[in-house]
Amino acid sequence: MIKNIKNWVVAAAIVMSSGGVLLTTVISQPVFAADSCNAGFLGFPAWYRGLTDGDCNVTSPTSGEELTSFIWHIALNVIEIGLMLVGYIALFFILYGGFQLLIGSGSSDSVTKARTMITNAVIGLLISIVSIAVVNLVVRIMA
Repeated sequence: MIKNIKNWVVAAAIVMSSGGVLLTTVISQPVFAADSCNAGFLGFPAWYRGLTDGDCNVTSPTSGEELTSFIWHIALNVIEIGLMLVGYIALFFILYGGFQLLIGSGSSDSVTKARTMITNAVIGLLISIVSIAVVNLVVRIMA
C-alpha cells in the first residue's frame, strides 16, 4: 500500500515538473521583446542590466557618484550570474543524486551517499535562490 502511494507521488511529481517545463517554452516571444536590451541567456541577466538608455546603449557615468552606482550595478549583476550558476549546478547534483539513488538500490552505503548528495544540493539550491532574491532587492533599491 505504502509503495503504491510512493509510486503515485513520484509519478505526479514527474508529470508536474514536465508540465512546468512545457509551459515555460510556450511563453510568447513578444513578452521578451519589450526588454530586449537587457535580455540574458538561460535566465542569466546581462552584465549591463540596468545601465542602458532607450536605444540599448550602455550609458557612461559622468560624475563620481554615477561611477560608484555604475560599478555597483555591474558587480551585483556579476554576483547574480554566479549565484544562478550555483543554482544550475545544484539542480545537476539533485538529478545526479537521484540517478545514483536509482542505480544503487542494492547497497545501503550508496543509497545513503545519494540521499546526502540530494539533501546537500537542495540546501545549496535554497541558499542560492534566497541569495538571488537579496541581490535583486539590492539592485531594485539602488535603481
